[in-house]
Amino acid sequence: MRRYALVVDLGGTKIAVARVEDTGRITHRLFAPTPPAGGAAVIETIINLLHQLPRKGACALGVGVPGLAYPTGLVWAPNISGWERMPVGKTLSRRFNLPVLVESDRNAFVTGEAWQGCAKRCRDVVFVTIGTGIGAGIISGGRLIRGWGELAGSVGWMAVRDRFLSPYNAVGCLESHVAGPGIARAAQRIFRRATDARDVVGLARRGDPQARKVIASAGHYLGLALANLVDTLNPQMIVIGGGVAAAGNLLLAPARETMRQWSQPLAVKQVRLRRSRLGARAGLLGAAKLCFDRFPTSTSTRP
Repeated sequence: MRRYALVVDLGGTKIAVARVEDTGRITHRLFAPTPPAGGAAVIETIINLLHQLPRKGACALGVGVPGLAYPTGLVWAPNISGWERMPVGKTLSRRFNLPVLVESDRNAFVTGEAWQGCAKRCRDVVFVTIGTGIGAGIISGGRLIRGWGELAGSVGWMAVRDRFLSPYNAVGCLESHVAGPGIARAAQRIFRRATDARDVVGLARRGDPQARKVIASAGHYLGLALANLVDTLNPQMIVIGGGVAAAGNLLLAPARETMRQWSQPLAVKQVRLRRSRLGARAGLLGAAKLCFDRFPTSTSTRP
């Protein structure tokens, strides 16, 4: 009998939920905007979406969150208002009567890509997600690297400049320059009007030299961070995902050039830099795989 997981990929601007088969097939998928009010409104949106999925055969419920997931199911998500210690695990377990796994989205992303994506059969892989924020899921020797306080992979805080600026206090140095809001701020200083990262990428694709300069600058900072990851972890593959990855080679070409320039020369020859094959599915599939591994015998007969 096939087993299924109900899964959530929570982002700063969008929520995705899905029902995933243990073969990796997504049978149902739904989306909604992340409520800007934050707090309990986000939990209620997740619950409403999950109620629309078939539950027969579900063995567990998995949630990937953009921040720190404590072992108790509490979540700290700095890009979601009011999520300093949100009781995600307890709330969803009570509502759905299923085992609940709450995991950082970066760990879900790298697990999904290693299970069903371009990093299949890689035992040493880093998934860098670039969206509203930046994080990295790390698999080394076939095992997730979590760190002593579940904070391994917080690469948005990597120092890629030698002068500390006040925005780094809130989101870190790399994230300030390379995540979507950072790209938007850099563009606003040039164009002197409100914009967002998607618009900047669109302008760059149409050949706007100023927009291309903004994306290339973000790519340079990203390349410095990738060089540090190559030097520290010696991975087989680095996968780039998240909404900002839609910039493609406009971002990745300068990142690759900088990475090669700054990395340990033997390690950088061994690593492959790829854009995510799974895209928006990576977090959903990763959360499902983590559920199947954590709860191998659990199942539900609810419709």
